[in-house]
Amino acid sequence: MSESATRTVRTAVQTLLGLLAALPLLVDGGTVSRTLPGLGVALAVATAVTRVMAFPAVQQLLPGWLRTPSAPAAAAAPAAATPAVAEPAAAAPAAAAESVAAQEPPR
Repeated sequence: MSESATRTVRTAVQTLLGLLAALPLLVDGGTVSRTLPGLGVALAVATAVTRVMAFPAVQQLLPGWLRTPSAPAAAAAPAAATPAVAEPAAAAPAAAAESVAAQEPPR
């Protein structure tokens, strides 16, 4: 299964669990103001399930089709491998001194 399909299935499972937890509140309320607590419960449960499913220990317990792939090698590369960028602030004092010297009238 592709990575995008796995993410879609995981999102569907998490949302379904949230809606199942809030189903009694959603069915009982007939108006929007009475269903808002149920929607809040659904969102909270789906968020909690998402966070718990992200733990490495839980990842190992999930079936293979529901696990997320490991991080790509490029994302795990150390920061030292990226080229250093020169600090523009280091050159600022010298440039400021030159511009002030150029603006002074001759004596």
